[in-house]
Amino acid sequence: MKKISILVLISTLLVACNNQNESNKTVQDRTENKTEETKKESEESNTEFRSIDTEEDIIATALMAAPKESRENAKVIGHNSDGEFATLKEGNNEFICLADDPNQDGFSVACYHKDLEPFMARGRELKAEGKNGKEIFEIREKEIKSGDLEMGKAGSTLHIYYGPKATYDPNTGNVEGAKYRYVVYMPFATSESTGLPTTPTASNHPWIMDPETHKAHIMISPLK
Repeated sequence: MKKISILVLISTLLVACNNQNESNKTVQDRTENKTEETKKESEESNTEFRSIDTEEDIIATALMAAPKESRENAKVIGHNSDGEFATLKEGNNEFICLADDPNQDGFSVACYHKDLEPFMARGRELKAEGKNGKEIFEIREKEIKSGDLEMGKAGSTLHIYYGPKATYDPNTGNVEGAKYRYVVYMPFATSESTGLPTTPTASNHPWIMDPETHKAHIMISPLK
């Protein structure tokens, strides 16, 4: 009986030790995560951001929308330092980057697959003609259905890098407070054909926007 009591006591002590270890590990993990967050915030607060003024700045920030390994050979288009829309950097891979529009508040650049260029260029053309968003949508829908306009293969991507401030770190190219949003074009796809919801269930979760239209796309919004 005494031996059984001793074994029970030892077992109890082992369970207690394991629980304590798990508790300590959880606290340690939380502490390490908090330390990393504090470190990141400290680094950001110590960064000297500057305005995006020169053509070099415009190109550097536009390239941030592209995957890191694709930036060197990506093409960049947009408004140059004189305010003219032009090719700012030639490229030879699958990506075209659209620089920030200095006439718009905040910051927003995009990078898309080159097969989407006819679709994107048509949108810019119609906007320059004074067409509003609804009109541009309807015109491109009609032209795509008739075969007069191409918008690439299903699965062509658009990467958007955006934020509230048009200031950046010249050492890294990072724009102050900017985040990423991703779009995968799936023309005329539906919730039924993809299995995706038509509204976001949480941040960083995919969902389908504009279903049943030429502009149907999988949207992945950033983490808060």
